[in-house]
Amino acid sequence: MQLHNRDVRQDVRELGALLGDVIEEQTSRKSFETVESCRRAAIDYRSGDLESRQPLISELENLSPHQQRIVARAFTSYFELINLAEERERVRTIRTESQEGTLEDSLETVAEQLGEDDVETVEQVLDDVLIEPTFTAHPTEARRKTVKSKLRAISTYLETLDERLLTDKEKSQVWRDVDAEVTSLWQTPQVRNRQPEPEDEARNVQWYLENTLFDVVGEVYDELADAIDEEVDGDLEIPKLFEFRSWAGSDRDGNPYVTPEVTANTLERQRSVILEQYRRQLKRLSGVLSQDGSRIETDSAFEASLERDRERLPGSARTAKERYPDEPYRQKLKLMRERLDRVGDVRPGGYDDADELLEDLEIIAETLRDNGAESVVDAHVDPIRRRVATFGFSLASLDLRDHQQKHTDAIAEALESEGIDYHAMSEEERAEWLTDAVLQDEPVIDLSDTEDLSDDSSRVLELFDSLAEWQTEYGVEAIDTYCISMTEEPSHVLEVLFLADQAGVVSLPEHCGIDIVPLLETEYALSGARRIMGTLFENEAYSQALEARGQTQEIMLGYSDSNKENGFLAANWSLYKNQRRLGEICDDFDVTMRLFHGRGGSISRGGGPMNEALLALPNSTVTGQVKFTEQGEAIAEKYANPRIAERNIEQMLNAQLRARHNAIHQPEEDVPEEWIDAMETMADAARQEYRDLLESDGFVQYFEQATPITVIEDLNLGSRPASRSGERTVEDLRAIPWVFSWTQSRCILPGWYAIATGVDAYLENGGDVETLQEMYDEWPFFQTTLDNAALSLSRTELEIAEQYADLADEELREQFFPRLTDEYERATELVKTIGQRDQLHTRDWLGENLERRNPYVDPLNLLQTYLLDQTHRTDVEERTLRLTVKGIAAGMKNTG
Repeated sequence: MQLHNRDVRQDVRELGALLGDVIEEQTSRKSFETVESCRRAAIDYRSGDLESRQPLISELENLSPHQQRIVARAFTSYFELINLAEERERVRTIRTESQEGTLEDSLETVAEQLGEDDVETVEQVLDDVLIEPTFTAHPTEARRKTVKSKLRAISTYLETLDERLLTDKEKSQVWRDVDAEVTSLWQTPQVRNRQPEPEDEARNVQWYLENTLFDVVGEVYDELADAIDEEVDGDLEIPKLFEFRSWAGSDRDGNPYVTPEVTANTLERQRSVILEQYRRQLKRLSGVLSQDGSRIETDSAFEASLERDRERLPGSARTAKERYPDEPYRQKLKLMRERLDRVGDVRPGGYDDADELLEDLEIIAETLRDNGAESVVDAHVDPIRRRVATFGFSLASLDLRDHQQKHTDAIAEALESEGIDYHAMSEEERAEWLTDAVLQDEPVIDLSDTEDLSDDSSRVLELFDSLAEWQTEYGVEAIDTYCISMTEEPSHVLEVLFLADQAGVVSLPEHCGIDIVPLLETEYALSGARRIMGTLFENEAYSQALEARGQTQEIMLGYSDSNKENGFLAANWSLYKNQRRLGEICDDFDVTMRLFHGRGGSISRGGGPMNEALLALPNSTVTGQVKFTEQGEAIAEKYANPRIAERNIEQMLNAQLRARHNAIHQPEEDVPEEWIDAMETMADAARQEYRDLLESDGFVQYFEQATPITVIEDLNLGSRPASRSGERTVEDLRAIPWVFSWTQSRCILPGWYAIATGVDAYLENGGDVETLQEMYDEWPFFQTTLDNAALSLSRTELEIAEQYADLADEELREQFFPRLTDEYERATELVKTIGQRDQLHTRDWLGENLERRNPYVDPLNLLQTYLLDQTHRTDVEERTLRLTVKGIAAGMKNTG
């Protein structure tokens, strides 16, 4: 059976040729030939036909600013099209392997594993698992929304050409449309002329939820249900396994533009979007449920439900009866649509929450089953029920977030008028005062009285004052989590509990309307996890809040800042150790832990394959519930294409079900003490080397001169500023531009620096390679860590990085670049030796990918270094420089 008409080489070849035609048509023959000359020179050097890159460098430097801009646009556009071709190839692989039954990490394979166990254990696994992808607005998406829209259209045309049988005329018409989109893409500005606003970011996240995930999730549930039925004895109901969350429009950390108005608009828009989706679903269902009332029997529950709707909506009931006189299901669905119309309306009769809609759908499903229409329930009713259970009335629940210092300062300012010097209190005094304030009945401060407060403190109080209104209007589940950045003390958590109490969101011991989530990201916080969490679990007020939230504590781990502070190897080891420590603490206090992994898109920020990451977590931390961030270009790569989105969701579910199943049978990993000691030695040495690099005199200047950080800071990537205070220090710089800058310069040191120093320290301390090889073969954590480092090493190109190093002052270059080169070369050999392989990466597709891409990224890097070296750039050169950043990001398929 032939599933596809094309392959990736044909797509790349024909899209590249079409782009060439458009360039010649839109510019000139000379411009086209210039682009071709640069392309051939880059390829010839990579293939060994040219001894150096100098001919390419000379050609780029001798071009006029106008021609340089055309070259930058050409290679940027090429990568955007080639990314679509590779996306299509991913879809081909998924479909082909699914058809052949060879798809790894499928739901069928995990169902087989579960099927070997007893029904009770399978049921426990299913009940325990809850996966919460959380979409953030972190500014790592370099493409404009307009550009993404055009690329989506081209992707759809490629799918048509690949999967449908077309006549020659139909093919010609499709290519005409592709030509039109590529032409329009060429004529569209690539660089944003304004900084996106928080609501733009919220709409971007909303698009993926509405247009891809809403449909995909139902299909994944169906596939799992079928696989479980096939492999597991007994009639198991598939519970809710996914819940989507978002920070877009609600994350205030470092972003003064996220106001209460922005959050309120986001909540309203998301509710409107999901209710409209449900209306459409019920309208379609009405077309299916056309059963004649005289030929079926509806049970008493259905009749009672229909009668209640008639009483609450008498006018609509009369209309429904007139339109569908002998069709009870259609009458019911008509009234259900009317109730959806009245959610959030001044008119009575609307649904109070999603649970009421679920009850109505269950009543319909039950009476259909009684009438022998089980297949109708499976095909049409259950998919809607699963979507409602997943998306509720909020589409994605919002998490609030802010920096702990903002809460401390706001409380101190508000208490000053009461004669209380909060800043002067010790940590113990603050905890005691906050606890007493929460437990007393009378409020301490008036959140609406912000007249004498600073702007920052006013914003904090206004937020909590609004939170109670949002929960009343949209439901507690729409916005029920508060994350505290840079949590380092128990009082930082109690401060949020206090503010929520003053807002009426918390009323202990009966009610706590929010999960308070400490974000542990510094070494001080991670190493003090027992001090922080143990104190909270023993605290009288917080223990009551925890009890009201079902004894579940969510704890967020910051991968990005941990890496930036400690380096790749030390950060990964610290996170692993502290996850185990947190699991022990929660067990000691009989608290269910939900880890929230603050992962970025790049390896150095916690990125990498999600299914591998989930399976590499310590067993003691796998409670079934897991939450992780999805951000930047990773969102588009994972969720823009429905088939790829479905595959990602399927792999996540496969991994989490397996991880929970393994944890039930083996609650504690059996990690030899020798391996622990080896990691301690390697991590300590690696951290010391990494910190020594960052703290070396002149390193910050080298970073500023040898990467395009100054350009990246001015890009309109996101609504949030690039640094916390505007100062030029590594500590002050946010993790995203830190990684983005090194990625652009092709020296991705955040993903591998100091690994070699760490391994060498272990070997010099009496360790042996055989032990490391055993650790790699048998310990998922160590294998995943090294494989992720190998990906960063594979994408590093030191010859290109040297061009950037040459931009730095000679003394700085000689001080740092040889040091980076030596560490890279040693790490490369050690990773290959430990992994017992001849090449860095373990994925054949990556080798093909790099071979296809590298020659086309090179001209953009060389042009970027030339422009960075200019002391005075014209406006055209400045725009071209910014465009090279976009092009390299597209070529590397990664920013930060």
